[in-house]
Amino acid sequence: MDSIIVRGNGPLNGQIPIAGAKNACLTLMPATLLSEEPLTLTNAPRLSDIKTMSQLLGSLGAEVTSLQDGKVLAMSSHDINNHVADYDIVRKMRASNLVLGPMLARLGHAVVSLPGGCAIGARPMDLHIFGLEKLGAEIELKDGYLHAKAPNGLKGAVMELSFASVGATENILMAATLAKGTTVIKNAAREPEIVDLADCLRAMGAQIEGDGTSEITVQGVDRLHGATHPVVTDRIELGTFMLAPAFCGGEVELLGGRLNLVESFVAKLHEAGIDVEETEKGLKVARKNGRVKAVDVTTEPFPGFPTDLQAQFMAMMCTAEGTSVLEEKIFENRFMHAPELIRMGANIEVHGGTATVHGVERLKGAQVMATDLRASVSLILAGLAAEGETIVSRVYHLDRGYEKIEEKLGGVGAHIERVKDQ
Repeated sequence: MDSIIVRGNGPLNGQIPIAGAKNACLTLMPATLLSEEPLTLTNAPRLSDIKTMSQLLGSLGAEVTSLQDGKVLAMSSHDINNHVADYDIVRKMRASNLVLGPMLARLGHAVVSLPGGCAIGARPMDLHIFGLEKLGAEIELKDGYLHAKAPNGLKGAVMELSFASVGATENILMAATLAKGTTVIKNAAREPEIVDLADCLRAMGAQIEGDGTSEITVQGVDRLHGATHPVVTDRIELGTFMLAPAFCGGEVELLGGRLNLVESFVAKLHEAGIDVEETEKGLKVARKNGRVKAVDVTTEPFPGFPTDLQAQFMAMMCTAEGTSVLEEKIFENRFMHAPELIRMGANIEVHGGTATVHGVERLKGAQVMATDLRASVSLILAGLAAEGETIVSRVYHLDRGYEKIEEKLGGVGAHIERVKDQ
């Protein structure tokens, strides 16, 4: 297992290119199952989760070819010869459940293992099942697998989700493109990744309106055709690297960054005393003089503050001036990074879904352990601004969501290296 060693060494300056969105790409890839014709994705991120999804699609009979050093994915599902998404692959990644809707819509049946991924909460499949059953699917859970079939095909329906689940919205949206009649998804998720999926499906011939709002309408079509689609910028990688100069000082330009992807996050940065401005190439971030100010945060579905940036923001609040309160409303078990930050000298109190952070002058380097994807990068950011050396172990989580992080941070002056554990 690898570890990351970081040493606090002052301000960061320069440019960091932002990759295509992991969460968008993992949603777009299963869309290939909806058509016999090729689907090509450009601006794809080069991450281990993308390889896992490629492996899963390949196990179903799809062809996935990585081109241009992994930045282009050429996919074809003309010969789907297996309808079982096996546990050995699905357990590695939560997004694997997104093959369920497309396979059910095109093949009329699917068997998909209950998914795995980071241990940050239950994230059940209830809403996925609810929506697909509204479309006429029959779904049974047996031995850890969802056995789904639509003997009479899928039919449009009106439904309201009890929670604006991103994954459920995506699965239902893809299935509805080939359902007979009109589907209306109320209380739909509004994330940019949903809009990106809808844009791709429209390029394939789907009829979709209302994406980006809480009500999406889909008019089913008989078939979808091939398309080429660029993956939207990764707003979580963008927000993460925006915090690097906020932690360390300096000025960093995030290439490809877009303000409309991170508006609620940027509002909190402004409150904390961080300058953010748009440029021709992206977004430029700089820290004003002195310590950042303590800011309260509550995670919410988009367009609210992203849960996937909570750990990183908490790490910054550890050295803020004053006391901040962070409330996690999306996932349970998402404060597992707090004990590791405390090892570095942070003053954090956790009670259920609320963390109170009393800012200290400076953190000190320590040996810490990554517990999930976003926690791992929060510890790296904290280490960059800490006194001395920080060793972050179990960083295999990191490669699921951040492309070439050592190269990107090293390019703006960070002292960071990856080492093989003995």
